[in-house]
Amino acid sequence: MAVGKLPDGDDGEGIVAEINITPLTDIFLVLLIIFMVTSSAMVESGPSVNLPEAGTTSSESKGVVVTVDETESLFVDGSPTDRETLRLALEGAIAQSDSKRVVLEGDRSVILADVVYILDEARNAGATEVAIAATRRK
Repeated sequence: MAVGKLPDGDDGEGIVAEINITPLTDIFLVLLIIFMVTSSAMVESGPSVNLPEAGTTSSESKGVVVTVDETESLFVDGSPTDRETLRLALEGAIAQSDSKRVVLEGDRSVILADVVYILDEARNAGATEVAIAATRRK
């Protein structure tokens, strides 16, 4: 606060109120940090799998992610599903996605028949592109 003369020429003391935005700025910075931390945690949803290695890989923008872990549990964009409801889950996820791409993240122990089944269901659900996720060989 500041003390000054009144505008009418009176020599009495008057109070001039000013807004201090420093605490407001501090709150915004804390909220920004919280948002950044939680948004990065949301991207990594779903189970972690031991991806196979490939000699060459390319970085693709992700679409709908289907994950199969070592126990052969299925997840569509991090939400658990089963073989009977896989197509319905894929249809809903593809309809909400901007890209019609399905990326399969399968554990190394997943059997080829399961991979073929999942990719076939993705095509039947409306996917225009399918990809298999892998890590680059060292």
